[in-house]
Amino acid sequence: MALPSIVTSVAPIVPVGPVAPVAHATSATPIAHVASVISATPVAPAVVDAAVGWLLTLLLFASPGLVAAVLWSPFLLASRFRALFVTLPPAGRLVPSYVAVALALSVPYVAGLLLTVGLVDSAGPGWSNGLIETALAGGVLVTLVAPAVAVLGLPRAGVDWDPTGYGASTWALLVAAGLWYATMAAVPLFALAVVFALPGGY
Repeated sequence: MALPSIVTSVAPIVPVGPVAPVAHATSATPIAHVASVISATPVAPAVVDAAVGWLLTLLLFASPGLVAAVLWSPFLLASRFRALFVTLPPAGRLVPSYVAVALALSVPYVAGLLLTVGLVDSAGPGWSNGLIETALAGGVLVTLVAPAVAVLGLPRAGVDWDPTGYGASTWALLVAAGLWYATMAAVPLFALAVVFALPGGY
């Protein structure tokens, strides 16, 4: 008895060529391309503008101290005055300590000016009185308090800076320096006070 034949059709095998590699989604992107993409986004100009704004604000606040540092520099001709800043941190470096102290002494004046403008009513003599009070308070701090800190406070804190022994001449030198600094800071404040006191001055 003959068995029925089973015919199975097989699809022809088609040869497959080499498969092209698929780029992974997380493949490394060139740094230059990333930089160009970042610079093309609106975020970068905003960050730059903010940084420039903060820098200009910092320079504005620091400008009174920097100007005072220049005008105060004749006192550096005195060896004891130089010795004070050379001894202050960073020890052995005159210019950074000198500029830092000049900036620190300008803080009361800048703070008083900002408080006057921000809190005092501009109508009437409010701003003029505030500026005059700022000049007087800053003068007391710079002329009396700062020399006392230098002569009495620093030696007790371990900063021995006066080779002559903190005598009357040292006091006179520091008070004169403080008075000159206070005068430099008070002149523009008094000038503004006069302007604001005039009818329609603001």
